[in-house]
Amino acid sequence: MKIAVLTDSTAYLDQAYLDKYQIKTVALNVIFNDETYKELSELKTDDFYKRMRNETQLPTTSQPAMGEYVELLESLKEDGYTDVIAVHLSSGISGTFQSAVTANAMVDGIQVHPFDSEISCAVQGFYALKAAQLVEQGMTVVDNILEQLESMKETTNAYFIVDDLNNLKKGGRLNSAQAFVGTMLQVKPLLHFEDTKIVPYDKVRTKKRAIKRIEEQIATEVEGYKNLSIVIIHANDKESAVSWKAQIEEKFPEANVILSYFGPVIGTHLGEGALGLGFTTTELDLSI
Repeated sequence: MKIAVLTDSTAYLDQAYLDKYQIKTVALNVIFNDETYKELSELKTDDFYKRMRNETQLPTTSQPAMGEYVELLESLKEDGYTDVIAVHLSSGISGTFQSAVTANAMVDGIQVHPFDSEISCAVQGFYALKAAQLVEQGMTVVDNILEQLESMKETTNAYFIVDDLNNLKKGGRLNSAQAFVGTMLQVKPLLHFEDTKIVPYDKVRTKKRAIKRIEEQIATEVEGYKNLSIVIIHANDKESAVSWKAQIEEKFPEANVILSYFGPVIGTHLGEGALGLGFTTTELDLSI
């Protein structure tokens, strides 16, 4: 048995992690005016936010092309891989997880084990990193690795702040009632994932109070755990993210804290200026 770990581009893992653990990726797409781009490789994050500012119409997004997914599996099979642990963004906001299920039935000689992270971005990446680290440590039973990833969900979470919910509503990731609740009274909406979907969690008046509210919630959820990995995620607002990272490192001195970003696909739905905090209490090596 030779196990590969695969994730999609919305994990936004640093290239150093991909190289270190030989994690494979398949790209989701951003569509501007009928022009389709693979995020990160054909559309860089900085260029995406610049372009989105100048567009009158919101871009759309799509899951990886099935042909590309199958081609990747064929390539892995040629390299001697027998099994693939495919860690994808939440099935509640994308069909990418289902693409893994479908691709598995289309390629003989290699077994795909789709894993629904029920989340996205760097926290999704945490699951891919954990799987890759277990493989590196010599774990060869796929079911055991998947069991550990499922257990990881119990103490892994994320919260994020957006300036408004219009993009999420237009993109179909929130319904009209949820969007109305989140935007009333000009509050800063706090969001999280619940049962694979993005839903409003709370609403506060300012971004500063929103950050404080998230920190309070995180402190409650991680209390009593020894291992703590935290990621601060930003949508083209690195200055705020760096400042928040320093704040988190002071409040959680035992934690490993890293920075990440909302790339083009997720940035399409959250909008520029969004901030997020994700964490896991599962033991995880974040060194690169």
